[in-house]
Amino acid sequence: MASTEMGVRRFGRVNWLGLYTLSIREIQRFLAVWTQTIAAPLVTAALFLGVFSLAIGGTRGAVMGVPYIHFLAPGILMMTVIQNAFANTSSSILISKVQGNIVDTLMPPLSAAELLVGYVAGGVVRGLLVALAVGLLMLLVLGMGVAHPLWALVFVLLGSSFLSALGIVAAIYANKFDQMAAITNFIITPLSFLSGTFYSIERLPLPMQIVTHVNPVFYLIDGVRYGIIGTSDSSPWLGLAVCSAATGGVMYLCWRWFRNGYRIKA
Repeated sequence: MASTEMGVRRFGRVNWLGLYTLSIREIQRFLAVWTQTIAAPLVTAALFLGVFSLAIGGTRGAVMGVPYIHFLAPGILMMTVIQNAFANTSSSILISKVQGNIVDTLMPPLSAAELLVGYVAGGVVRGLLVALAVGLLMLLVLGMGVAHPLWALVFVLLGSSFLSALGIVAAIYANKFDQMAAITNFIITPLSFLSGTFYSIERLPLPMQIVTHVNPVFYLIDGVRYGIIGTSDSSPWLGLAVCSAATGGVMYLCWRWFRNGYRIKA
């Protein structure tokens, strides 16, 4: 009888109520400070586009057959998305660890997979909202449309999921804010800036092109660029395969660490 009641409560093998509660908590956490989590990234993206427009003016030729500012905009959009998706999960878990209330999340009957999905959901929603805000900015200010909406959406979702999971890994590994700052400054920021955001990788020497092709973030930026302007440095199908594999691998690591309680259980 007890197992039947447990099965009914969980609606099968998934604790849907607990999963929904965790997801809503993560979403409401960043919506409560939307000026920092949504408006601030929009202003940052606008500043990037404004500064580059003023600095380059009409002296810079086309890249991939489009004006440079149109080439740049999708990279800025994706860079903003992945930075915010990473920040959402990493800050949530690290703050809970530092304050000592991570136990409040670990004690409810949530499996490792449910914890993973709940945290990632918050990062994905934040990434989508940031992408929507920056996309509207591109439409209103630059008059840019979307050449392949489905591809753009797929890569935004993949980017948000990948960096949300990477944020979980970083937050579980780090025990204090200094360690998280080091991960952000020396890993996440270089990955986003040196992945073809501001340039076509065809301008790089061959050794650097090879290194860039190993970086999953390059395929995220390149995939969104294909979705918005219809051209890219690599095949979107290759990018889809690489990003899906990278996202799956990082999520598996998160699941293992949640399951084993690595660095989050006393």
